[in-house]
Amino acid sequence: MLRQTENSEERERDLISTSYHETVKVLQGAGHDGTSPFDRLEWLYLLEKHRPAGGGKPFIATASDDAATVALPLRKDGGRLEPLRNWYNFTWRPVWRSDAGADRLCTALARDLRRHAYRLTLWPLPEEDMTASRLAAAFRKAGWQVYMSLCDHNHILRLGDRSFAEYWADRPGRMRSTLQRKGKKVRTEIITRFSQDVWDSYETIYADSWKPAEGDPVMLKEFAEAEGRAGRLRMATAYQSEQPVAAQFWTVENGIAYIHKLAHVKAANPLSAGTTLTAALLQHVIDNDGVALVDFGTGDDAYKKDWMEDDRPRYRLDCLDPWQPRAWPALAKRAIVRVARGNARG
Repeated sequence: MLRQTENSEERERDLISTSYHETVKVLQGAGHDGTSPFDRLEWLYLLEKHRPAGGGKPFIATASDDAATVALPLRKDGGRLEPLRNWYNFTWRPVWRSDAGADRLCTALARDLRRHAYRLTLWPLPEEDMTASRLAAAFRKAGWQVYMSLCDHNHILRLGDRSFAEYWADRPGRMRSTLQRKGKKVRTEIITRFSQDVWDSYETIYADSWKPAEGDPVMLKEFAEAEGRAGRLRMATAYQSEQPVAAQFWTVENGIAYIHKLAHVKAANPLSAGTTLTAALLQHVIDNDGVALVDFGTGDDAYKKDWMEDDRPRYRLDCLDPWQPRAWPALAKRAIVRVARGNARG
């Protein structure tokens, strides 16, 4: 029986072809279940175009049979593989369908990837669609040692059929009081098409805010321009005496609003312009766009918990090939940590 199973698996592998590419163009026309901005081919093109100096080249790993294709958009850095992503990504996912055939293809690809890398680390992986656990299972079956850990938080708002007024009535009293007292101290403006003037204001505000230096402002602007052309952009600015003091960059698609960027000038702290602007944008996407969910991206900032109601975990998979000597130091370190934790519990 064991030999029959092995023969069946060998025949199955013979029907699967794997290939590797240095450009995301190979994914043109590839269908998958992703619904976020970060799943689209356009996003991957931007990542390829704006690869940081010294960053690993794209390494698009694919496995196909007669029925489907699975692809892992990766980048190679020496003997390690990581996701093709950057700091703007809320999530990273494979390009695949949700059927069982995708798991079989992913396992075959994971097995073949051992010829190309001794370590593969994937993050930030969602689990509400089983991405993290499916990938972990595929790589374990392919012979990797897989370690799955929490790496981030994703705060979201599930609206159901609530209007903005109904949602707002459930907010903490101090938030409602702040908006009532200070909401009229600034004028808000929301646009749904890209404006160079508004973007210039955003960049000026961001530079004078508490935020760290922008990761890749050229890429972010190209993304905003494309979202504006597609009608998905929702950009808001708050003005005091016609001087821009706060700005936010959101997008809307597939019934979901994504909060990408928000900033206000430090001098505007007493105005609570950020609160006023967030409330204005929420009212717009809830009552005008009819979104069912608002996604506040990654990060466990305390203020996000005031606006959002649910917290989805984001995971990291660290996969090490135990047959490759370069993986042994990391495997040994993990074994020592595991023993130490066991002794501490004992």
